[in-house]
Formats: sequence, structure tokens, C-alpha cells
Amino acid sequence: MITRRKFLGSAIASAGWVAALRGQAPAIVRADRARPLLPCGVQSGDVSNGRAIVWSRADRPARMLVEYATVESFAQSRRAAGPIATPATDLTARVDLTGLPAGQRVFYRVRFEDLADSRNVSEPVTGSFVTPSSTRRDVSFVWGGDVCGQGWGINPEFGGMKIFDAMRRRQPDFLIHSGDTIYADGVIVPEVKLPDGSIWKNLTIPEKSKVAETLDEFRGNQRYNFLDEPLRRFNADTAVLAQWDDHEVRNNWYPGQILDDAKYVEKDVNVLAARARQAFLEYLPLRPAPGDPQRVYRAFARGPLLDVLMLDERSYRGVNSPNRQTTLGRESGLLGSAQVEWIKDRLLASRAVWKVIASDMPVGVVVADGKTDYEAFANGDAGPPLGRELELAGLLQFIKTRRIRNVVWVTADIHYCAAHYYDPAKAKFVEFDPFWEFVGGPFNAGTYGPTTLDPTFGPETKFIGIPGRMNNQSPKDGFQFFGAVKIDARTAVMTVSLHDLEGKTIYSVDLEPFS
Repeated sequence: MITRRKFLGSAIASAGWVAALRGQAPAIVRADRARPLLPCGVQSGDVSNGRAIVWSRADRPARMLVEYATVESFAQSRRAAGPIATPATDLTARVDLTGLPAGQRVFYRVRFEDLADSRNVSEPVTGSFVTPSSTRRDVSFVWGGDVCGQGWGINPEFGGMKIFDAMRRRQPDFLIHSGDTIYADGVIVPEVKLPDGSIWKNLTIPEKSKVAETLDEFRGNQRYNFLDEPLRRFNADTAVLAQWDDHEVRNNWYPGQILDDAKYVEKDVNVLAARARQAFLEYLPLRPAPGDPQRVYRAFARGPLLDVLMLDERSYRGVNSPNRQTTLGRESGLLGSAQVEWIKDRLLASRAVWKVIASDMPVGVVVADGKTDYEAFANGDAGPPLGRELELAGLLQFIKTRRIRNVVWVTADIHYCAAHYYDPAKAKFVEFDPFWEFVGGPFNAGTYGPTTLDPTFGPETKFIGIPGRMNNQSPKDGFQFFGAVKIDARTAVMTVSLHDLEGKTIYSVDLEPFS
């Protein structure tokens, strides 16, 4: 319980931490009272015009305090007293900074003030992010997904999730995290024997010893990732735009599903999804949508060259089925009618040169769910659109009819990297303009594939990042990937590249903008 005295003490103490930041003598803390800690470091996200979320987690109930500036010395800094981190949010807290300058790297540092002792303030933890420019400047980002899946957790002897260090070295403006931010249905054991006889050694916590069902177990799955040093370093330097896919809850889930799975005591997926969503929204630096704080899909303006649309292909889908419906309805949708209309409105309103659609599932890759059902848009049928393909066909036709140019799709999910080009001249459905889809990931999970492409929308594989068939290859084998984008300020050419675990470029293509 947080008493009235503690709340008043916390409010009065704000003057104390401001004084400390201004170089005045620090208050004397009781010798038996350890300072608050920030065990998950810091992260920023949902950076848009003049705004950014700064997030952290305390080790006890404490008030979040944020200082920020446009120079690393924190000269002429501004300060924001944030909310109290309480058990109600698993001690996480965030501040929505506003009035930020355009086109700047903003430096911030976070402290937590102990509610039980107002003089007791944590050591600062620092981070930074880049705000969108109001004029044409180079824009860069990285993307991918799939973290700690298939039993491959954090292995300090391997260097942890070192792909995050590889992405950090590129100094991107932001990361699009394309989903499967955790594997709530994936158990992490201390040791895994590899085919060569060596041992993969995982860090473990109790919440990763079984599938997640309770809110505390979903929260533990989120906390697990923050044990990784490369991830914490990356989060401190780079803003995150995050979306979710299936493994934040369980494999291939859909609303209304009732489980026939002995691993689960709770069989109602709607109950599991509600708990998983709460943990996801607590631990990822998302800004609650006005009027709908549970909403995951949203859009971001990144200056004159780029708008980003982040989709949610989990929350509004119908039942996974053979996906052969001849009419579009609730049961044959993946995005849902409201989200489709939102996508159309955002694309129409965009004045940016490039429109990137971040999809948590691929467009033309056949993703099976069992022997007869399908997970994504594609259904494996070589004919015209059926089932969920009808929803996609309508969106692609809208983009063509309304002459919306320079739309590129990025995704993850399939556990290998690839570049796909969709050509109406080779398709069964032809009412769309050619477009590219690029696949990143996995970040730290098993490598699979390659997977079949459905010919309905005329996809052609321009590149694939694995040499042949793979089935849960460990990160030690090196087949972990991320994608990167850089848009040139002068020419507006978009360079898309795919990179391996060490950051080496394994594929690159320049896309010329159409006017």
C-alpha cells in the first residue's frame, strides 16, 4: 500500500532531486537504505513529431524522474517528474515528452526516487533518440523480429543477443520491431546440446520454465529479455516502434480460440491474450492511443521522406481455417474492416515520399497452421484471391486506384531473411502496382525455411539468406538476420539491405521513388 504520507513525501522530494541535478549538495541517505535500481535499463519509443516515450522500470515503488537535453552534457536541460512505478504496472513507468525540437538527437537520463525515503534517488541511467526532421534529411532504420524463440535464450558465453550490437553499430534512427518480441509459449532450459556436441547455455528465470498463463508469467517473459546486455545497450541508443504477433501470447493464436493443449491449464485464449497484452503494453514503449489505450496499430511521421504504418494482424482476425472463403467477412479477415479503413486513410493523407507498411506477417509466404489451416494472408492456392487474400487484394487495388506511390512492406515471422518482388504481370490477381516486401529476423531464435510462396500476387524471390532447408538452427550457426533502410535526403532513393548476425551486408537494392 502507498500511504498518503508517502505520496506527499514523494511530491515534496521533487525539489530535492532538482537541486541535486543543479549541482547542489546531495541529500544524505540513510546508510541502511540502498538506492533504487533500474534493472531493465531505459528505452524510448513511439518517437514522432515533437514527442517521444521514455520508459524504465524500478526495483521498488518509486517515482520516475526524467531529464533531457539536445547535448550530451545536459546543458540547458529540461526535467519531467513522471508517474510512480507501482506493482500495478510491474514497477514500469513512462513519460511522454512533448515539445521536442525537430531533427535532433535528444539525450535523456532517468532516475527513480524512493517513496519510502525522499532523499534516496537512484544513479542516473542515460539514453538518446532521434526526432524526425521537418526538412529533408537522411532517414535510417532497422527492422526484424523473433526474440528468444525455440529454446534459444540469452547465452552470455556466446555474447548474448549480439545482433543488437550489430544493429547498434549502424546508428539507425529507430527500430521497427516486427513482432514475436517474446516467446511466451517457449520454455528456456539451462542447457541445450548442439549437434556438434557443444552446449548452448541459457540464462534462466522461473517464469521461463513453463508456458506463460498468468499475468506475472507474461511479465516475466518480458523481463527476461532485459537480462541481455546487447539489448539494453541498443535500447539506450535507439528508439523502438513495436508491434506484436502470435508468440506474445502463444503460437498461431486467434481471438476466441479454445485450446486443446495439455501444457495449458487456462484454455481460453481471450483470457491469455488479455494478460499478454497488458504485459506487452507495460514493457514496450508504446504511447496509448487516444480513446483506445489497448490498440497496437498506429502510424508515425518521420519527416518529408517517410511515414511508417504499424499493423496489428492478431487482434481482429477471424479463425485460422483453410482460408478459401469466396467472400470477405469477419471470419475471412486478418486486419479487420476498421483497421483496413484506417490504413487507407493514413495512406491517402501521407505526403511523405515513402510509405513503409510494417506487417507482422508476410504477404505471399504460405504460413501453415496444422495440416489444413493457414496463419497469414496466403492459402497455398494458385488461383485468384480467396479468404484473407480478398482483404489484401482490396487494399492493394485501393493503393493502385488512388495512385499512392512508393509503398514498401517490411516484415519478419518466418525466421529467415528474404527480398520478395510482387509483379502483377506474374499474378493471378492483377489490379495492383508492383511492390517490394523485405523480410528480417530472426534476432535470437531458431532459423527455419525456406517457405513456399503463393502465386496469387505474383511474388518472386530476389534473395534468400539461407543456403538450404533449415529446421531450428541455433543462433550459434550464424543464420540470424536484420534489415536496414536508408533514404537519401537529396535523391530520395531508398536503399534496403539485409545483414547477418555480425552486421555484414548480404544483400542490398536501391529503390528509385516514383513521383
